[in-house]
This record gives sequence, structure tokens and C-alpha cells, in this order.
Amino acid sequence: MQQSTGRLAALWVPLMVTAIVASWPMAAQELPPTPVVLISIDGMKPDYVLEADKHGLRIPNLRRLLTEGTYASGVAGVLPTVTYPSHTTMVTGVSPTTHGILSNTPFDPFRRNLEGWNWYAEDIKVSTLWDVVSRAGMVTSSVNWPVTVGANITYNIVQYWRSSTPDDQKIIRALSTPGLLREAEQAVGPYPDGSDESVEGDRRRARFNVFLLEKKKPRFHTCYFTGLDTEQHGNGPYSARAFAALEEIDTLVGQVRTAAEKLGGGKAIVCVVSDHGFIRTEKELHLNAAFRDAGLIQVDDKGKVKSWRTYAWATGGSAAILLKDVVDEDARRKTREVLKRLADDSSSGLGQTFEGANAVALRGFPEAAFIVGAKDGYRLDGGLEGPITVPGSAGGSHGYLPDNRAMDASFFLVGPAVPEHHNLGRIDMRDIAPTLTGLLGIDLPSAVGRNLIS
Repeated sequence: MQQSTGRLAALWVPLMVTAIVASWPMAAQELPPTPVVLISIDGMKPDYVLEADKHGLRIPNLRRLLTEGTYASGVAGVLPTVTYPSHTTMVTGVSPTTHGILSNTPFDPFRRNLEGWNWYAEDIKVSTLWDVVSRAGMVTSSVNWPVTVGANITYNIVQYWRSSTPDDQKIIRALSTPGLLREAEQAVGPYPDGSDESVEGDRRRARFNVFLLEKKKPRFHTCYFTGLDTEQHGNGPYSARAFAALEEIDTLVGQVRTAAEKLGGGKAIVCVVSDHGFIRTEKELHLNAAFRDAGLIQVDDKGKVKSWRTYAWATGGSAAILLKDVVDEDARRKTREVLKRLADDSSSGLGQTFEGANAVALRGFPEAAFIVGAKDGYRLDGGLEGPITVPGSAGGSHGYLPDNRAMDASFFLVGPAVPEHHNLGRIDMRDIAPTLTGLLGIDLPSAVGRNLIS
């Protein structure tokens, strides 16, 4: 009897251990890695979330980030405070003068680029988040993030458009990871046009973000929503249309977060950001019209630039003023006189002017002879026709100098190892990339920002 009991015990103990181990949720070594997801909502002002009650906004998913994670009261942006330079700073941790994406569009006085944008990742001069994550042997993915054509992303659906015709879809399929867009479309439906920056376009792209998270299982994923920016350009910040757009996008943020947490076995690091704020504008200042009047720009009989000595590269609320020949002191003097005359005219809309070392210190437009900012309510335009200051369509704009607090962007971060309900105050946009690489356990040596969580 004792021998029989001993034999039963010898069998029973291993069975019990096996049963106990099997009952554990998951062995530690089998826990899925925590994904990191970076979601950008173009043009989202921080107070839209921080003061949601004041604005009557129903944004439960964004408001969760306040109580469950760490956030900034504002993010000091880069010059210019526009989409492509800002998004590149967020994935590199450096300023535009260093990463090389100086504006949404290339400098192009003769319009030879046919309204093309800075779509190509090869123009980024430093390592990106995707680069260092990939070098660490981890999978990356992205949907519609700016400046990603040719980027080092494992599963990449690029941002690109050209003609707003069906051919654009063919180009997006060709420029994205081979076969990826067709595979995703078979699962979730047609991908929107590249130029579709509406909330409906965001809804459709959200399905592609969820698809990549569920099926490709990236460790790092980037997601970009555009509908709020579109509504604010057309109707201004704080408008009913803008708030309705953000409420729709809030639902999409929830969908992406849910997919990320499912991928991570219930855990995910989710960072929600924006690229700039917004100002309501009603007037336009045509700087190149002023330079044309001063004889610094010559046009042909069709009104196109024939030659130039000074030209304004306008970016909404600011502009870089370039000289064709940097040693042309006569052009420099005449340009300075034009800018002073405009600044002295309180109705022109021209605000601050920077030259020399003061311009270089702004860390944007390294070849600019002058950098200028517009006053609130005005936007700068590269138009060649007069009058110089004209009424513009009412709406909103950005691109102003980054010390304008209305241009502050947003930052919200939630997930394991992230302090709850923690206000960082105002941070620098260059801090975002090193913070995320820190949470991934890797380094981004070229970044000059700081890790906000370490």
C-alpha cells in the first residue's frame, strides 16, 4: 500500500506542477513585446484635450490619456510650424536645419516641380525612429506618415498624391511595400486617395492601421490623421466643424489603441501627438508682389517668374527670404528696405524680421538671408500679383514662428512604465523621438532632445 501510494505521489506531483504552469496566463518568456504606436492628429491644439469640458468636446479616448498617462501642456514646435518639417522632427529628434526637410514643399520659384511635396525619405539626413528600430531587429509599420516614400519601414503605406485621379492609387501601391496595399484592401476595403485629407479618409485609413497591427504585428507603428487640419483650414480653429472632426477622430484613436493593446497582450505604449496649432486668419500678405514692385523679381507675359534676385518661400505664418546670389549686397539692401517698409506699415501684416545670426538661431531655412513672421490674423503667401496685402478667405492657418504659443502642438503618452496623470509642462518637439526609443530600449544617437520618461 505504501509503495502504491508512493508511485501515485510520484505521478501526481509532476501532473500538479504541469497543471499549475498551464494555468498561468502566460510564461514570462512568452509574453508578447509591448508595441509602441505613435498617432499624429494634424493640427490638434493642446487645449482641445486639456480643456475639453470648456469646449464641450466629447473625446473619451483622448481624455483617458490625461488620467492614465503623461502629457505636455504644450509642445514648442520647429520653424516652420507646418506638417512635413514637424513630422520629421518627431521621428528624428532634431531640427529642420539638421534633418533637411525644411518645408512641406521644395523651394521652387520657377514651378518646375509641378506642385510636388517633400515626399521622399532619402532627403532626411539623419537616422529616423524606423531606422534604429529596424536595426535592432524589430518590425516597423506605418500608414500615411509624411516623408515616407522609400523609408526603411517593414510594412509601409506611403503618403503620396499627384493628380487626384485613379492613377494616384497605382502610384501609392507601387511606392508602398510590394503587395501590402492590395493585401490590406482585400481585407478591409479600398484605400482612400492620397489627396483625401477628410475625416472620411481618416476613417478608411484607420482600418488599415488596425489591419497592420493585427496582421503584421509591428513593434513600432506610425499613424497619421488629417481631417482636423482640413476643417481648421476651411473653418478656423474652435469652429463647430473642427470640433466635430476631432470627435470623429477620437473614435479612431480608440480603435487603433485597442488593436495595439490586443497585439501586446493587453499592454501598449500609445503616444498621441500633433504637429502644430492653429490661428484664425482673414488677410494675406503677398511678399513676392512687394519684391516684384521693387524690381527684385521679373515675370514674363504670362505672369510667371522669369528671373529673381530675392524670393519669398512662404509657409503660412512665416517665410524664408532667399537671395539668388548671397554676395549680391545690392539685392540684400533693397530686400531689407522692402521688409522695413512693410514692418513700419501696421496694416501690412508683417511682424518680426530676423537676419544673419538671429535667423540662423531659429534652426530653419539655413540658406535664408532673412526670416519673417506674420502677425496674428495674417498669412503669408508667395503670390506675385498686387495689391500686397489683401483680404483672404476666412479660415485658419499655421506655420508661424514657434515662439507663438498658438502654434504649440500636443503630446500625450500612456502605457507600461509611463507615470499616470503627470504633467510635463511645455516640452520641445525634439524630445518625442528619444522618449520613444527609450521606451523601446534602444538609442537614437543623433537626437538632441531628451528622454522625458527616464
